[in-house]
Amino acid sequence: MAALAPWASDPARSRGRLHAEESADRGPRDAFQRDRDRIIHSISFRRLRHKTQVFLAPDGDHFRVRLTHSLEVAQIGRTIARVLGLNEDLTEALCLAHDIGHPPFGHAGEEALRQAMGAEGVGAGGFDHNGHTLRTLMRIERPYPRWPGLNLTWETLEGLAKHNGPIAVPAWALAQANDEAALELSSHASLEAQVAALADDIAYDNHDIDDGLRAGLLTLDQIASVPLVADGWSRVEARFPDLPRDRLSGELIRSQIGAMVNDLIAESRARIDAAGVRSVEDVRAAGRALIGFSPAMATEERALKRFMYANLYHHPRQLAAAAAAHRIVAGLFAAYRADPGLLPEEWRQRLPEGEPALSRHIADFIAGMTDRYAVSRYREVVGPIDLPDGF
Repeated sequence: MAALAPWASDPARSRGRLHAEESADRGPRDAFQRDRDRIIHSISFRRLRHKTQVFLAPDGDHFRVRLTHSLEVAQIGRTIARVLGLNEDLTEALCLAHDIGHPPFGHAGEEALRQAMGAEGVGAGGFDHNGHTLRTLMRIERPYPRWPGLNLTWETLEGLAKHNGPIAVPAWALAQANDEAALELSSHASLEAQVAALADDIAYDNHDIDDGLRAGLLTLDQIASVPLVADGWSRVEARFPDLPRDRLSGELIRSQIGAMVNDLIAESRARIDAAGVRSVEDVRAAGRALIGFSPAMATEERALKRFMYANLYHHPRQLAAAAAAHRIVAGLFAAYRADPGLLPEEWRQRLPEGEPALSRHIADFIAGMTDRYAVSRYREVVGPIDLPDGF
């Protein structure tokens, strides 16, 4: 790894872990490398291979899922971190873990859990996938004999908590994590965390286009109506004038990712220079994000997001699948809350008494489910359900 910039996170200066660990000879890895490896080896990370990215329980092998998306985010994040002199291992750890808190069926499942846990008579405080990422990594994962969670460094926990910016009023799960780890939620996180957040945007902005085209829910003509895409498409067609259009979509995606990454690097360098930061402490005290797109690119990226919501995420086929997913998650929560004895033995053994702990325990179980396991459990504990084509 290249030498770190003064404003990078240094594993040798980490604020440490919540639980003191006995020294063990497990290879020449620093603190952030160990965090990355713990995330990769976790059960919750493995389950991402069967959790929704865009298409719910997709019936095709070529669509992205949370696992492949997280790997793509990590690849983009490491590239940016390397050029900016940041810590690549911390960046990668944050990129790989950022979606671990997602329940089955993506945002449809999250909305169902949020409603169920916030309903009158339950009062469990709702559900937020970012807070649940911290809850999963600090409490639910239990690979070590002496403490719950993966015992990640403060820097990794901080980055996961506020990679999208400071948090004024944290929901209950993130508030619990903050009470335990003092994550300084009112400030911006490290530059590595800021890179992870933008790498996520770059990945899904572009790879969701790829999946939408593959699924037949988008067309090249539709996509080319977006100014950012139109510019890239004209350049790709000019480079390959003799090839059919369907051979060029991959080049369009690659070209667009490159343009967004290059813009991000140039703008971030300018912001870092202007802020005069000389340490990671200066970064947290800067009072604004130092990693970001230029104003022009930010405007075009927002236009692309609006297009994707209107034409892909809210496509009638997607909405039908989301409605079915909502019924599954809501039905599971209602069934388990009415009879916690339906939970598997391991979860019954740790069943808390009283609310909101009981409902939060049930939500922990449901949130860990993969899409297909949620469908299977619904049919077992609730009953038959008709699913849309391709679900």
